[in-house]
Amino acid sequence: MGLTVGIDVGGTKIAGGVVDEKGAILATARRESPATDTDAIEKSIEDLVAELRAHHDIVAVGVGAAGFVDSRRSTVMFAPNLAWRDEPLRADLEERIHLPVVIENDANAAAWGEFTFGAGYDVSDSLLVTVGTGVGGGMVLNGELHRGAFGVAAEIGHMRVVPGGRICGCGNRGCWEQYASGTALVRDTRMQARQGSLIARTLLDRAGGDVKAITGPLITEAARDGDEFAREQLASLGRWLGEGIASLVAILDPAVVVIGGGVSEAGDLLLDSVRAHFRAHLTGRHYRPELQVRAALLGNKAGMIGAADLARRP
Repeated sequence: MGLTVGIDVGGTKIAGGVVDEKGAILATARRESPATDTDAIEKSIEDLVAELRAHHDIVAVGVGAAGFVDSRRSTVMFAPNLAWRDEPLRADLEERIHLPVVIENDANAAAWGEFTFGAGYDVSDSLLVTVGTGVGGGMVLNGELHRGAFGVAAEIGHMRVVPGGRICGCGNRGCWEQYASGTALVRDTRMQARQGSLIARTLLDRAGGDVKAITGPLITEAARDGDEFAREQLASLGRWLGEGIASLVAILDPAVVVIGGGVSEAGDLLLDSVRAHFRAHLTGRHYRPELQVRAALLGNKAGMIGAADLARRP
């Protein structure tokens, strides 16, 4: 079909790239994301596409948006970190850029990118779990991206795992992402350091004695250097992820679970725990084929690549 542009719209930036049919990124560009101004967001996307079109023959545009996208891949019904509410984004952008446009949830786009060109390339059924500020997800079933009846399937971070548990940004209590996200990792680690845990001393020293300076990358760095406390924190996060994935696998039965997002950069320091707790809680373990839990391969470009490829599939 030719070259397409994939756009990844976040709360702070808009990234775009020209992607060929093999998933290779030929050029990139970015703009700041004026999160509270819908017209300004669309103008930024228009300008970004114009920059990329100046040197490439583009036939379509795919946009990955962090929000609920309707089943027609046209309207952003709700976006938690952007000003979109029932926003007819596809129609608005097609009028601006005069190219076919497809709108997709950003995690769905990333799941499609990993399925088509990344860690799920060799299977027909895969589940992407993205672990960052929250927990996101996307599902490919029988080789097709599963959007659900209304377009909002795979909001796995809001599966309730602790009745009456921690309050979530969605308004419910006990959502999985309150225990299994990068935000949860940092919150729990800081809490133990603040309480004066002796084992947390070396990590706190690494943070210059400032509890607020403890971040996800700092925890991962310390764990790589052998810090036992940091390793324990990643293992605890892995337990929450592994147990939740076991529940999802009981329903979906994918061939592969791909772990992406910023926290996945911890590699086997996280994934070994995820795999162990997944196996320990899988329904019918020892009497069924066991799927593989793999690290994502495309990094933060998965959404861009996936959105661009979905633009080829109207």
